Amino acid sequence: MSAPSSAPTSPSAAPAGSSTAPVSPGSPGSPGSPGSPGSPAGSSDQEQEQAQAQTRPQSPAARLRADLRARLAPRTRLLTRLLTRLPRWSTLPACAALGALAGGTYGLLQTPEYTATSYVVAVPQSRTDPATALGFAQAYGKVATQLAVLGDAQVAARVSPGELQSRVKVATSPDAPMISVAASATRPDDAATLANAVSRALTTSANHTKNSTQVKLLPFSRAVEPTAPSTLSAPVSTLVGLCAGGLLGGLVLLVRPRGGARPAPGAAVPGPASAEVRGGV
Repeated sequence: MSAPSSAPTSPSAAPAGSSTAPVSPGSPGSPGSPGSPGSPAGSSDQEQEQAQAQTRPQSPAARLRADLRARLAPRTRLLTRLLTRLPRWSTLPACAALGALAGGTYGLLQTPEYTATSYVVAVPQSRTDPATALGFAQAYGKVATQLAVLGDAQVAARVSPGELQSRVKVATSPDAPMISVAASATRPDDAATLANAVSRALTTSANHTKNSTQVKLLPFSRAVEPTAPSTLSAPVSTLVGLCAGGLLGGLVLLVRPRGGARPAPGAAVPGPASAEVRGGV
């Protein structure tokens, strides 16, 4: 009599009425698909935008800027490396050299100007004291550059009153009844013409009221053509730029922190003593 044989049940055996199909990664239910909850929703959109931005044609100006940055990048890195390796004291001669270069360039490129000066004196009449003449000289010096006075000088000077105001400077003496009229121009003869025209107009305008003021203006010294320009020459401007650059470099050295200076380490604090040491063992 034989015993009933039992067939081992395989773990992979499935029920008769059920079937299992493999899930592909690209199917909608798979975790890696774009529509599945486990994947970021905008990742594919961002990748597409980046790809479109890379393939989008650039404008000529953008291409030129990118090419210029690519060409200047090695030189900029080299210059930065050289500047970081320079010693700290090199800032002073570098600033002095730059200042001298700037001053010399300004002295060579500037237009030289010439200044001519004429003088007018206030003379008191028979019944007036000298102090009154001094006071009227101060007053006439303040109104010498007004349009009412310069309007008579523009004909002889052949320039507008506004240009006369910018070119002419009037000064008075605190202890003498004298007025100085200084005029600047790019030519020596023009400077002398402007100064003499303004002095003559001021004298004519003041003498209209000499009967009431009892003070008369008289020409004291006519302006002559200057022989040298009044502006700084190239050597002087170079020296001024050198001094200014050296001063600036010294200030930079004072403000700039020292690269190798480090704070001194603090004193070490001893730890707590053990029980054996406290007990004298």
